[in-house]
Amino acid sequence: MKRISLALAMAPVALALPIAVPAIAQADQSDLTKVNAYVRAVTTMTADFTQTDRNGQNLTGQLTIKQPGKIRFQYQKGVPLLIVGDGKALTMIDYEVRQVQRWPIGNSPLGALLDPSKDLSKFGKVVPTGDPSILSVEARDPKRPEFGTITMIFKRNAASPAGLQLYGWVALDSQNNRTAVRLTNQRYGVTVADSAFRWTDPRPRGRSAGG
Repeated sequence: MKRISLALAMAPVALALPIAVPAIAQADQSDLTKVNAYVRAVTTMTADFTQTDRNGQNLTGQLTIKQPGKIRFQYQKGVPLLIVGDGKALTMIDYEVRQVQRWPIGNSPLGALLDPSKDLSKFGKVVPTGDPSILSVEARDPKRPEFGTITMIFKRNAASPAGLQLYGWVALDSQNNRTAVRLTNQRYGVTVADSAFRWTDPRPRGRSAGG
């Protein structure tokens, strides 16, 4: 199977800051507050996703989120890859080569979406889009650039949590691997069992399932 970039989870891209004037600063702060409110309001979500890597390879699947910290990327049939966050760590399982990689969610840009206690005003900035209906926010830890960058893209939608609909995100890792994820068919507040964030360990000797 062609190797799939995991810039989804390990991500630096320099995006220009707007000229600092008070009106813009206040608007940006308001938007960051709205994104914080969105993350705290979304207790569960499911969505279909399309993932595009730097080579233009597209993969599809279903995304499931349950706060705090739980996420699952279930890829399309025929792709032997699974990414699961159990609330503490992100795990990538490659069933083709029987390999498992695991790291703390806090070391991933996805933590910006999965930790309601985070304050985006401390590590995020609004990126101009030229479209008032679209809000783009870049999040990164300036002290730990190796953790990567995620640029979250929202559509303003009064019917969605905190008035925002998560449209997708772009991640870029330290090896310049770019991954874009676009979401459709978002559903909020659905029932999601904790068992959705368990996985079967493919490594020899049948190590216990994750979660």
